[in-house]
Amino acid sequence: MQIKQQIKDPLYRNSLFLMVNTVVTAGLGFVFWIVVASSKLAGYTEAEVGLGAAIISAVSLLALVSRLGLGIALIRFLPKAEKPVEMINSCFTLSGIVALAAAGIFIAGLDLWSPTLGFIRDDAMFILAFVLFAFGYTLSGIIDHIFIAKRRADFTLAKSTIFSLLKIPLPILLVLFFRAFGIVSSWGMAIGVALVISLFLFLPQVQNGYRAVPGINLGIIKDIWRYSIGNYFAALFGAASHFILPIMIVNLLGAEQNAYFYVAWMIASLLFAIPMAVSQSLFAEGSHFEDELGVNVWRSFRFIFLLLIPAVILLLLLGKWLLARFGPGYSANALELLWILGASSLFVGVNSVYSSILRVRGRIRELVLISGFVTLAVLLGSYFVMPTTGIVSVGYAWLAAQGVVSLYVAVAMRLHRRVRRI
Repeated sequence: MQIKQQIKDPLYRNSLFLMVNTVVTAGLGFVFWIVVASSKLAGYTEAEVGLGAAIISAVSLLALVSRLGLGIALIRFLPKAEKPVEMINSCFTLSGIVALAAAGIFIAGLDLWSPTLGFIRDDAMFILAFVLFAFGYTLSGIIDHIFIAKRRADFTLAKSTIFSLLKIPLPILLVLFFRAFGIVSSWGMAIGVALVISLFLFLPQVQNGYRAVPGINLGIIKDIWRYSIGNYFAALFGAASHFILPIMIVNLLGAEQNAYFYVAWMIASLLFAIPMAVSQSLFAEGSHFEDELGVNVWRSFRFIFLLLIPAVILLLLLGKWLLARFGPGYSANALELLWILGASSLFVGVNSVYSSILRVRGRIRELVLISGFVTLAVLLGSYFVMPTTGIVSVGYAWLAAQGVVSLYVAVAMRLHRRVRRI
């Protein structure tokens, strides 16, 4: 009976849907990359896998930049918005315009920030696809935040399942025409289909009276901008390292090493998904019922570590076997990195919950400083050490940065509890 009641609780229900969503996305993503990496299936080389991963990371980074923090703002303000449809369409329109501009700037400056990916600019079809994929992935992320804001993470799961299933057979069909860009095209085309279904079928069920009509209500944007811009920099710093690292690795160490890194990171992301899902649900619940935040924080901690500790143990035991599914080169070159990333998920659990506390309390400056510290520490540490120690240095830099932040969180939360007692 208690288990049924907990599943019905919005905090646990949406957390579970978001975790299942990530498991489905990562699990089917695992299959996707096996198809891509297998010489008997799609037949991409390790170098092509590395290039494809770098391009996908570039598109993901541009989408993150283009969302302007509006997704987080929607979680905070959409539940109580007087004009929810106009708020949604304004966020779509503004972020979509920025995405088109950002993709164009990225392609124009490829010689500056990633000469290895310069082949994209040599083909008009590649350029068009790259721009459209950046646009589509930007809107796709906004939709996910809308579903979370409305406490309907089940639609997030449905959307991700459509995307994840569609992209699996496409690399086999596209390898003959596009080579490394066939990996990206498979990913981007699947996003496009999932986006259209979500926009015209799922979203009207979540928001009454919704119709997709481009337009920007400047009054609404102005009202949420102060909160949005702070969260924008926090989200940008928080996730930038995930997307910059593959581009950095492909330029410093080569495409093959990037393939090894990307697969290890993808597997470790299964563990990161647990605290990320619970913290997002905590943020949504805190936005609806701020007076219950304290209770929900400790419930979130218990829930995270109940799931995370066994998952870390399983990863340590099965990591070599999982990497071997992609080929012998992956288990030989990425196992130590995978173990380090897996251990870091315990720190990620602490830090994710604290990030949601800061968002609900409106302490965005502190959130930006924490996110900025992690990103700078990881990127600078990796950049200077990677040429001599390889991709494993990324794992150590990530572990150290997350550990320092967790120590800060422990001290900050203890001090806060003391102040409340006084």
